[in-house]
Amino acid sequence: MELYTPIFVLGGIGAAFVVVSMVAGALLGPKRYNRAKMQAYECGIEPTPQPAGGGRFTVKYYLTAMMFIVFDIEIIFLIPWAVHFDALGWFGLVAIVLFLVNVSIAYAYEWRRGGLEWD
Repeated sequence: MELYTPIFVLGGIGAAFVVVSMVAGALLGPKRYNRAKMQAYECGIEPTPQPAGGGRFTVKYYLTAMMFIVFDIEIIFLIPWAVHFDALGWFGLVAIVLFLVNVSIAYAYEWRRGGLEWD
């Protein structure tokens, strides 16, 4: 249990910082609300009215989100593999090749759907 003590202490310090920051911001921060401040900010452009259901996102939004997830997953697995490349041997090489084949399929799908073209 003593090995985990620094982790718990760091977690407690982080949680305390979050709580103190939120409370201090709520108590000490300015409270000058007006109509312009409460509106959604869209890069300086007047917000366009949305349908009652909240509107629909374009497919381009989902393709961009999917590409972000694919990049994230790829990096999460490639960095530890690169760090321990020598220790993994042939098993590590075969595993990463199979992983890259799977990721390449996701990239090919994204490319064919037009996710890499910015209009």
